[in-house]
Amino acid sequence: MYVPVVLFYNPAGGACAVEKSNLLKKSLSETLALYYPFAGRVVDAEYIDCTDEGVTYLEAKIHAKLSEVLRNPDNETLDLLFADNLQWEDTNLSTLLAVQVSYFECGGMAISMCMSHKLGDAATLITFIKDWSAMASNSGEHVIPLFDLTSMFPQDDLPIGKEHVNDKGKLATRRFVFDALKIAALKAIVAQKVQNPTRVEVVTALLFKCASSTSGGRAVLCQNINLRSRLVPPLPENFVGNLAWFFPVSKLEEDGEIELPGFVGQMKEALAEFCNTYASKFRGKEWCLSIKQHGEKAKELYGSDTAKYICSSWCRLPIYEVDFGWGKPVWARIGSRAGKNVSILMDTRSGDGIEAFVTLEEQDMAKFERNEELLAFATYNPNPIEELS
Repeated sequence: MYVPVVLFYNPAGGACAVEKSNLLKKSLSETLALYYPFAGRVVDAEYIDCTDEGVTYLEAKIHAKLSEVLRNPDNETLDLLFADNLQWEDTNLSTLLAVQVSYFECGGMAISMCMSHKLGDAATLITFIKDWSAMASNSGEHVIPLFDLTSMFPQDDLPIGKEHVNDKGKLATRRFVFDALKIAALKAIVAQKVQNPTRVEVVTALLFKCASSTSGGRAVLCQNINLRSRLVPPLPENFVGNLAWFFPVSKLEEDGEIELPGFVGQMKEALAEFCNTYASKFRGKEWCLSIKQHGEKAKELYGSDTAKYICSSWCRLPIYEVDFGWGKPVWARIGSRAGKNVSILMDTRSGDGIEAFVTLEEQDMAKFERNEELLAFATYNPNPIEELS
């Protein structure tokens, strides 16, 4: 599976498109010298051969202005900005990284990347992009990536699970934006019973409540987290690899009703239990056993009649700090159709709001996008440029 992200840049004076193209290609090559596995090839489920065969790099001219495309940021148009339509795809394509640079008539740009999940998680992808931009701008802010995870996480007898297959089927993705004022209102509701609710917690709880209500059956929320800061001791952000894990929050029984304060309380309890019981053991020889024990406990909540909803937060990843030398991005987003019942949260450019990209089956989305409680706190797919004005 390829993890996709695209960054949009306003027109900037100075370098022309040809000069920018040359700079991007040169700095990408220099960055890949540090991130050498990214230019390699997959041998099997456990091994990447660092063959230095390179990555896919495409350039495109868009016969429209950036403002025209973002005025109505629909998925069908924006997905054209990704190389070879790789976003969230499962494919045998040999390249592990695909870049597409799109030039708009006005001088604006879009830089997209699709990274194989075999290389790492969202934090790895954003760290790579930020280091690439630091190399291009000669800011000196790039870091040396760390790859030696096997010394801390020996494989032992940990089984290699089946690779996730993203069955896109009849899926629909919608973007909902929660501004700072609406998030504050959500927090106020939850804070009546729960201390210090975070913006990610209250938005996640509302999304799960509204999404699970579309089916009316049993449901469980699986929350993804970045393990780097949760391990004891924590790991630096420049550790490359899949250092994300999940914890199940709660099982919603058929026709059950979610109360936001109570559910956020359950989220906090589940995270605390995961960190205290499992994350503290995710080092050395104990980590394989800890993963197996956590997996077995999680299965107790799952069943063939239980709908699983996944929420992954990209909030606080420094995506809006990616400056190649012509300014920071005016907008960043993922590709559409991440998977059935998957929600991905990203910061707004201001840093105090949240953009939620929600993917459901089409019939469920038809109900979800009309949910009155959701629309009381979120705006459906606004123009990202107007949000800044």
